[in-house]
Amino acid sequence: MSRTLVLVRHGQSEWNLKNLFTGWRDVDLTEQGHAEAKAAGQKLKARGLKFDIAFTSALTRAQKTCQHILDAVGQSDLQTVRDQALNERDYGDLSGLNKDDARQKWGEEQVHVWRRSYDVPPPAGESLKDTGARVWPYYLHDLQPHVLRGGTVLVAAHGNSLRALIMALDGKSGEEIVKLELGTGVPVIYQLNADSTVASKEVLEG
Repeated sequence: MSRTLVLVRHGQSEWNLKNLFTGWRDVDLTEQGHAEAKAAGQKLKARGLKFDIAFTSALTRAQKTCQHILDAVGQSDLQTVRDQALNERDYGDLSGLNKDDARQKWGEEQVHVWRRSYDVPPPAGESLKDTGARVWPYYLHDLQPHVLRGGTVLVAAHGNSLRALIMALDGKSGEEIVKLELGTGVPVIYQLNADSTVASKEVLEG
């Protein structure tokens, strides 16, 4: 029984590069982002991983990352479910703003609170806690059953939707999870026990 869950944050996006708040805005990968996604696929191929199903968000940067990985492991036509439950955190009024400009407008301390607190949302946006409120039910109802049946499942998503998922899997507090840095295009491989607890976790960096 495999019971393997692979999480990958999308490769670098155009707005990551420009230091902009992205959230639900639908931007593409950079050249480096495409390369990071392909490299993630090669790392997973080297492990001999084959997937039973893939999940991704409603946003292009995650979908293209997912497809690069599936192409690399020789499963280009694998069933892939796209759902906005896995979308990045919605940054609301910050979306599209340069992070330095936002600091000038609202002050460094306030922007830091919005970016790095667990439950304080930016204006008209989501906190990490809000993001978790849509990610966790989706995981329990749509994702986890495939894993517990012995499947190998790929999830290509975003920094904050994956933080919310990792928070639940690793049993981290809100304070701990906001400090977690997830590299773009870095696969995280979980093996689950039959009771859904984590048997092992490996991060394929470098």
